[in-house]
Amino acid sequence: MKQQTIKREVSLKGVGLHTGKEVELTFKPAPAGHGYVFKRKDLEGQPLIEADASYVNNTQRGTSLEKNGVQILTSEHVLAACVGLQIDNLLIELNASEPPIMDGSSKYFVEALEEAGIEEQEEEREYYTVKEVISYKDEETGSEIMLVPSEEYQVTTMVDFGTKVLGTQNASIDSIKEFKKEIADSRTFSFLHEIEMLLDNGLIRGGDLNNAIVYVDKELSQETMGKLQQVFNKESISVKPNGILDNLTLHHPNEAARHKLLDVIGDLALIGTPIKGKVIANKPGHKINTEFAKKVAKKIKLERRNKVPQIDLNSTPLMDVNQIMKMLPHRQPMLLIDKIFELSETHVTGVKNVTMNEEFFKGHFPGAPVMPGVLIVEAMAQTGGILILSTVPDPENYLTYFMKIDNVKFKQKVVPGDTLIFKCDLISPIRRGICHMQGYAYANGKLCAEAELMAQIVKSKES
Repeated sequence: MKQQTIKREVSLKGVGLHTGKEVELTFKPAPAGHGYVFKRKDLEGQPLIEADASYVNNTQRGTSLEKNGVQILTSEHVLAACVGLQIDNLLIELNASEPPIMDGSSKYFVEALEEAGIEEQEEEREYYTVKEVISYKDEETGSEIMLVPSEEYQVTTMVDFGTKVLGTQNASIDSIKEFKKEIADSRTFSFLHEIEMLLDNGLIRGGDLNNAIVYVDKELSQETMGKLQQVFNKESISVKPNGILDNLTLHHPNEAARHKLLDVIGDLALIGTPIKGKVIANKPGHKINTEFAKKVAKKIKLERRNKVPQIDLNSTPLMDVNQIMKMLPHRQPMLLIDKIFELSETHVTGVKNVTMNEEFFKGHFPGAPVMPGVLIVEAMAQTGGILILSTVPDPENYLTYFMKIDNVKFKQKVVPGDTLIFKCDLISPIRRGICHMQGYAYANGKLCAEAELMAQIVKSKES
């Protein structure tokens, strides 16, 4: 499967559920590997907030993100639409902190994205395939989520609210392709006692009876009825026979469970990687959803970091040392890579055979030779240099310089006889000759070093 974005930008207008503020949301196409990123164009510098579980700062009435003091509130309905249509890369611009609530579902976001048109990109989609059960339980609430192996992304939610008006409900999809038809139009809901609390605290300013199902789990007092009439701008309000406030007809008998499923998909979008596996969520909520997302994201990062690239070292490389020297200016003893096996627009994989003949072994612990860590990082950077130099037509006329090195970690020592495998992945697209990448070095089937590198290519004076 290839990654996907949209063909053109598209906008929606509405009000935020809790802020009550008028807001315009614009979906814009984004390059492969971009993921979902929110942009606050109403603030100075138009700051960006990635849809990342590590930025979750509040899950009281929705999933809110915060980065450097900048917030995005109630992100889940928008993200669920993106995942439900299998769109991988989007820039989501807002001129306020909260997306429009629309009708309380993902329906209008889905329709807007389909109107913009979905476009396939060149790069392949990288899934996380679940190999073993991953689970998380909130002992306080009894809520539990687990992820089990499956060929497709499937979701099952089981909810039990312990009330007469809304008892046990279940909802499932066997493929994410079912999202649009089965889940997208399921609206957010609340209980009357929660509505009273929210009104008393000045929240749900953008609520009305068309964007939230209100289940009446207690007697509706005249005082509460007056407040609801005022906030919903209705002359009269009553309770329907099925226990919900009037002016709204359920789209599905189990709409509450389906909306919880929608929330699960939106919250788990914060993992940042499409999943091949089945989610089983018992009494899900934004708190447990996002805690589970953090756990899965951490597991994926750890597995990818420790996953040695599968390379047949006996196969013909993409570039041998002679071809490398035509691109890189380095020579013995500073040329620290021998072969390039993989090269794409977003990653590169290279190899160095470490021998006792290396110049640095003569003076670096001569009695117990160990390759200096700084040279492992340099070799990693030279591998990344191939990636950035491959973007210009005359790489031999450029020099590559370090701009920044962050988060360097050394895990295992490298000794004579080891074969080092380097993998560098772009963190962000190359712009103005600047390359920001995550580098890994492996030896003997284990991660031995990692670093976040930033480098820039500059035309050499001779050229």
